[in-house]
Amino acid sequence: MKDQDFITSFSVDQTPEEVFKAINNVRGWWSEEIEGATDKLGAEFTYHYEDVHRCKVKITEFIPGKKVAWFVLDNYFDFTEDKTEWKGTRREPPATRGRAATPVRRRDGATRRAQAAARHGRRR
Repeated sequence: MKDQDFITSFSVDQTPEEVFKAINNVRGWWSEEIEGATDKLGAEFTYHYEDVHRCKVKITEFIPGKKVAWFVLDNYFDFTEDKTEWKGTRREPPATRGRAATPVRRRDGATRRAQAAARHGRRR
C-alpha cells in the first residue's frame, strides 16, 4: 500500500484566534511532558511519554491565527514496526479559517501510524 496522508476536520464554536491559541498550547492537548517553545517559528520542542513515545519537533511554519506546521526531527514509538515512523515527516496540527464556527483541519503525513493507532484504540 502506498503511504497517504491522514486528514480529518471538524468545526468548533470559537474564533480563529482562540482556535490557533489552543492549538499552539501543545501542553494543553497533547501532554505536559514537553520541553521547549511550541508557539514560535523555528522553535524546537521535545515530547516524551514514558518509554512509549519520544519525539523532537521543529516549527517550520507559523502564521498567527492561520497556520502552523511542524517537521519531526526525531521520533521513537515502542508500539509500531517502524520505531522511527514519524521521523522526517511534516505534521500540520489543525488549520483555521475565519467563520462563525471555525473549521479545524488536521493533516498528518504518517498514515501508517494513524491507521495503527486507530486499530489499537491508541490516542495520537
